[in-house]
Amino acid sequence: MMQMDKFIKEFKETIKSAAARLLALSESQSEIHPVPGKWSPKEIIGHLIDSAANNHRRFVLAQLQEDLIFPGYEQDRWVAAQDYQSASWPSLVQLWKLYNLHIAHLVSRIPEDILLKPRRKHNLQEIAWEAVPPDQPATLDYFIRDYFNHMQHHLRQIFSIEEIKS
Repeated sequence: MMQMDKFIKEFKETIKSAAARLLALSESQSEIHPVPGKWSPKEIIGHLIDSAANNHRRFVLAQLQEDLIFPGYEQDRWVAAQDYQSASWPSLVQLWKLYNLHIAHLVSRIPEDILLKPRRKHNLQEIAWEAVPPDQPATLDYFIRDYFNHMQHHLRQIFSIEEIKS
């Protein structure tokens, strides 16, 4: 379980340091679309809130069922339906931060045997950021780490927007 403790510590540190950096952005910086058709930082954080909501449910259910089969969601439509672009930047960042700290709490309570149990039935080829082929077993541990990697990818996107860096 030591490896998971280290992971959870890194997960929490990433959330807290990213939240501080995100809150340093102005409302107008958070609304910048890097190129037409790409999400602004507000929409990216909104997407990460949606990801947290969907994966929170999945991480709980994975402890109660034998497989890792979960519904997907249409991320562009979720972002559009919630109009994150018109939401308050500090509120979005706070919601994202607190939701992910709760997920870290949840993950820290999952027994190791459940985390590491190979699941032959899964749909991580459809819902994971980095897919697992359907003929290979997957673990909840992998799926949780995949969630974290997906989050880091989007945070890097935000912090690489030129208008924000200057």
